[in-house]
Amino acid sequence: MKKSLLLYLFILVLLLNVFTYKYFSGELDFEKNKSETIEKRLKDSLLSTTNKLRDANYFSLENNENAQNYFNPETAKKTIQIEKLVPLVTEKLMELNANPKGNPYTGQDKIGSNKFIINKVKILNHRWIIADFSDGEYWGEVLLKYFVNEDETVSFETIQSFIYQK
Repeated sequence: MKKSLLLYLFILVLLLNVFTYKYFSGELDFEKNKSETIEKRLKDSLLSTTNKLRDANYFSLENNENAQNYFNPETAKKTIQIEKLVPLVTEKLMELNANPKGNPYTGQDKIGSNKFIINKVKILNHRWIIADFSDGEYWGEVLLKYFVNEDETVSFETIQSFIYQK
């Protein structure tokens, strides 16, 4: 009787080991497939986001080689580095926000008690800038033309301005 009890216990332990092995190997495969699926989705999402960013930056000075060549022609005696140009132009335009009547290049006069100031600037190429402006109540956008002079000063010209309705 003792031998048959040991045989039954051995068979029971063997069956428990087999079921435990199958359960954990199945769980391992499930987790592996799950992680591969998540990894694939993340790669697809990263690729999609990268493509959207590339499309969004299509109109930018940093990605436009022809516009960059305008500032760095091979025959020029004095050239401007693009890395220094973008902050320079942005800073010069933002400095005009200190004007008591508001930034003159928003193309808008004061409507209420607040002045219009430029909030965001995007340099599109070697000649154009698009900017967002507001007075806290009204919002708008302006298209500017800019010129970098020989003495490295920057001059601006308003092409068109637009205020959104409240």
